[in-house]
Amino acid sequence: MELGMVGLGRMGGNLVRRILRNGHQAVVYDRDPAPGAALAQEGAVATQTLAALVAAMKAPRHVWVMLPAGAVTQAAIDELSTLLSPGDTIIDGGNTFWQDDIARAAALKAKGLHYLDIGTSGGVWGLERGYCLMVGGDPEIVERLSPIFETLAPGRGDIPATRNRDGHDTRAEIGWLHCGRHGAGHFVKMIHNGIEYGMMQAIAEGFDILKNANSPKLPEAHRLDLNVADIAEVWRRGSVITSWLLDLTAEALAKDEALAEFSGHVDDSGEGRWTVQAAIDEAVPAEVLTAALFARFRSRQDHTFAEKILSAMRKGFGGHQEKAGA
Repeated sequence: MELGMVGLGRMGGNLVRRILRNGHQAVVYDRDPAPGAALAQEGAVATQTLAALVAAMKAPRHVWVMLPAGAVTQAAIDELSTLLSPGDTIIDGGNTFWQDDIARAAALKAKGLHYLDIGTSGGVWGLERGYCLMVGGDPEIVERLSPIFETLAPGRGDIPATRNRDGHDTRAEIGWLHCGRHGAGHFVKMIHNGIEYGMMQAIAEGFDILKNANSPKLPEAHRLDLNVADIAEVWRRGSVITSWLLDLTAEALAKDEALAEFSGHVDDSGEGRWTVQAAIDEAVPAEVLTAALFARFRSRQDHTFAEKILSAMRKGFGGHQEKAGA
């Protein structure tokens, strides 16, 4: 199957590589020609403009936009909507606000174009591990693109089957899911990222307490000199909190227990704020997720070891770098 990809950064480039390695074709574009040239060496067709990308593809075209959420994504979709033909599909695989998807899908439908919103999780490890995909849009278009989704998804791997799943959607068991109508994919990904904030904050605060168990503020008899790198490692082995986030924490601490390369300045990328707003709109209590979001705001003023742990995890799963001078 042929897929167009607009945006060849950390995620977009590796999405292309994964489908190329599994027999699909890719036509790619990025305003920086270097990543396109590199992918051309791996079998992609590299183009220099969006118009050239559309011209190089066979109808019906399916063009995946993998750019930062906001104006840059909207501009790319606006331009594509003037170049594509009725029956073609635009996919937004970034972290767009889900309500914007609803308006965008309606505008594209008026031009005869299909639209899918896809929450994409997997970070810089997705090329090898696969990507968890949360898809919103019309069922027939989702079905048409299912070969791509099956290629990008991790598959069952060595994760044990969940009991009592008879009658449930088997696509979820290989790592992708049609979540519902337009907006549903990005809504589910938004909540995923909100939960991620809370999980990361819990891990970070726990290790901050461990790190300070030898604080001079404590009575000398109550001080404990703990090796946090070794604790992270032992928790990876059969504990209840075993997770990929813990794996990344253990790796960072093994490299440098002081995490000297991190200041503790932790950005938020929008989904945490939107998750809290959704909780407010629905009158759902979300104390942990809200506190985790506000902890990131505080991290930009007063850094702690917990924030260094957060920075290390963000670099580990997403390649996120702290801002210069943070």
